[in-house]
Amino acid sequence: MLDVCYSPHYFAHTHTNSMEKLKLVADALHIWGNIQFHEPEILDIEILKQLHEPSYVDAFYTGLPEKKATFSGFKQWNQQLRDAVLRINAGQLLAAKLAWQKGIAANIAQGFHHAQYEYGGGYCTFNGLALIAQQFPEKKIFVLDCDQHGGDGTAEFSLRLENLFNFSIYGLAHGCPVYPRSFTRHIHKDHGCFSQYTLAVHEGFQQAQAWGADLIIYQAGMDCHQADQFGSSWFTAELIQKREETVFKLAKRSGIPIMFVLAGGYQKLENLVPLHLYTFKAAIDAYAARKSSA
Repeated sequence: MLDVCYSPHYFAHTHTNSMEKLKLVADALHIWGNIQFHEPEILDIEILKQLHEPSYVDAFYTGLPEKKATFSGFKQWNQQLRDAVLRINAGQLLAAKLAWQKGIAANIAQGFHHAQYEYGGGYCTFNGLALIAQQFPEKKIFVLDCDQHGGDGTAEFSLRLENLFNFSIYGLAHGCPVYPRSFTRHIHKDHGCFSQYTLAVHEGFQQAQAWGADLIIYQAGMDCHQADQFGSSWFTAELIQKREETVFKLAKRSGIPIMFVLAGGYQKLENLVPLHLYTFKAAIDAYAARKSSA
C-alpha cells in the first residue's frame, strides 16, 4: 500500500486546471485498491507566518488587499482557494511524517517551488517544500525538483534554512539561482536529450547521499512533456515513465525516505492526469519489489 495524503477540500475552482486535476488524480487512485489515503487537517496560519512574511500570509488569509492576496497568480481570491491551499500545506507535513514511518509517501498537491519569503508566484502561494524544513529543523530536507521551471523560491529559502537543499533539473530557466545548497541542471528543451536528464537525476541522488539527507522531496513535474505548452520537444510519455521508474529505483537503493508531489502540468486534463498516474505506478512498483525481495 502506498500512503497518500489528500482531502476533497484540496479542490478549488481557478482559471487554470492546476487544482482541478488534484481531484481527478485522487479519483483515479481510489479505483486502484493499493492506496491508503490520509486526510490532513487545515494548517494553522501562524505556522505559515514563521515561514513567510506575515503581512503576505494575512493578505492571503483575508483576501485583502486583493493584489497581494492573488500575487501567486490566481486571478481571484476566494475562501475555497484559501482553505484548499491551507489543507495542501498541512498535507505536506503529514506526508513527510508518513515517509519517515513507511519509507515513501505522497501528497496529491502542487504549487510550492516559486513561492519566496515575501510573496508567491507561478501559482505557488506558500512554499510547502521549505515548510517541511522549517517544521522539522533537526532533519535534512533535500528537494529533487523535476518541474520544467527552476525552483527559484526554494533556492531562496535554502539561504534562510540551513537544513534545506534544492536540486532543480529544468528545461526553462525561471531565474533559479545557484547557491551553496541550491544546484541547477539545465537540460535544453530542444537540444537536450534523456541521457543528459538521467545523468542529472543520478547526480541529484548522489548529492542527497553525500549531504546526508534525511528526506527527499520529489517534485514530479509533468510540464516537461512534449505536448505541454512549456514542454521539451524530445520528452515523450515513454520517457516520462522511464524518469519515474529511475527516480524510485534510485530512492529505494539509497535508503533515504522519499515523499513526492505532482508539480506542474498544463495540458488538457484528459491527457495530463495519466502522466501524473505514472508517478504513482512507478512508486508502487519500485517499493513492492523491495518488499517481495526482502
